[in-house]
Amino acid sequence: MLDQARSIALLLGRIAIGAIFFVHGWMKFTGGLEGTTAFFEQIGVPLAGVAAPAVAVLEVAGGIALILGAALPIFGVLLALTMLGAIVFVHGANGFAADKGGYEFVLALAAASLMIAFSGGGALAADNLWRRRRGDREAAVAG
Repeated sequence: MLDQARSIALLLGRIAIGAIFFVHGWMKFTGGLEGTTAFFEQIGVPLAGVAAPAVAVLEVAGGIALILGAALPIFGVLLALTMLGAIVFVHGANGFAADKGGYEFVLALAAASLMIAFSGGGALAADNLWRRRRGDREAAVAG
């Protein structure tokens, strides 16, 4: 019973955090990467012309990966690092409070990304479903 509740809680958390990243990344594409690149240049992000599309792709792909529970350690860490970049370049100077443009929200996203990255994702994560199937096939071959 507790394992089922844990898996459902992890699934809901992955969906929520993944959806936030997906939408933010998608907005970078639909709003125009030129605008995102210009913003990155304005705030001093190095190689803004490369960083803007890279962040947009990471947020879209990473959001989908979190929702599916796929490659969680990789995408969770990369998304957390992206949020640390957002703190350094955008939100850190504004203090903690999100309502003042501070880093509260992006810090929560970074922490949630790391928790998901190393949680295993739960029984309903693609990573675990794949491992189980692979284990079943290996057991059948060995048996």
